[in-house]
Amino acid sequence: MTWGATGVLSASVAGVPTLTDEEIAAGFARGEDSALVEAYRRWGPLVHTLAVRSLGDPAEAEDVTQTVFVSAWRGRGTYSAASGTLAGWLVGITRHKIADALAARSRRDRSVASATEAAAHAPGPVSPEAAVDRVLVADELTTLPEPQQQLLRMAFYDDLTQAQIAQRTGLPLGTVKSHIRRGLQRLRRRLEVDGGAL
Repeated sequence: MTWGATGVLSASVAGVPTLTDEEIAAGFARGEDSALVEAYRRWGPLVHTLAVRSLGDPAEAEDVTQTVFVSAWRGRGTYSAASGTLAGWLVGITRHKIADALAARSRRDRSVASATEAAAHAPGPVSPEAAVDRVLVADELTTLPEPQQQLLRMAFYDDLTQAQIAQRTGLPLGTVKSHIRRGLQRLRRRLEVDGGAL
């Protein structure tokens, strides 16, 4: 075992010297598969640890770790050694992916809460299929722009007509209709892509 130029202990495995961080970064930037494997071996634990600490869920952290390396590999053309180390670049991607995971978790929590509230106000027993549909729709609603989201919630959950929504919001009836129509079209497209139906 020897100390590398970066102060990191490097080992020889079966007579093959371990690559330096700089060699891995250069190979990664060139698109060498072996550099990706080495980068994952060397910095995967760091990425995973950051994700576990932020998310508190090892399984979710594993998903984030894989997403980080897939994203890094696809975007390797944007990496520049002059801007910093590959490890630092991966940590930056990790922060973004953790933020995405936390936002997705928050959306899921809001969707479940919204679907639970809707089920509580339902006139009769709710079938499992209807409950799943409500969760899917509630989750997709969070992806819409705020005006469409608010108006569709008023229509679906408060059971208001478009005229009542216009009266409550102070928006012209035509604007309410346009927002609801565009919101429904976006929901339909997203649910069709996801294999659902509206």
